[in-house]
Amino acid sequence: MSYTENFQGIKLDVQAVNVPTGVSIQHRIQELLTRMQKHYAGITHADIYLEDKPEKSVQAKSVRIRLGIPGKDAFASDTGDSFMALLSSVEDKLLRQLDKK
Repeated sequence: MSYTENFQGIKLDVQAVNVPTGVSIQHRIQELLTRMQKHYAGITHADIYLEDKPEKSVQAKSVRIRLGIPGKDAFASDTGDSFMALLSSVEDKLLRQLDKK
């Protein structure tokens, strides 16, 4: 499943492979973007890629996020077993990058 929306002035593009993007994941992504905007106001777009590889027994899920900002885009990714935990991990990585800008 994939969807595109304009969230608080940010063009949000979510691609989800083998992942049902329920309300809880969409809400978590919106919370993540809200926190990102508090640290860096110049975010123009966010590309979020969620993937579940059911054939893998360990670390079957992956999350990759690219934030469009002036200059070089911020990018972070992680793999694991829980999308919510992965979103938190990737958020922390992105916040560290934005703090350096």
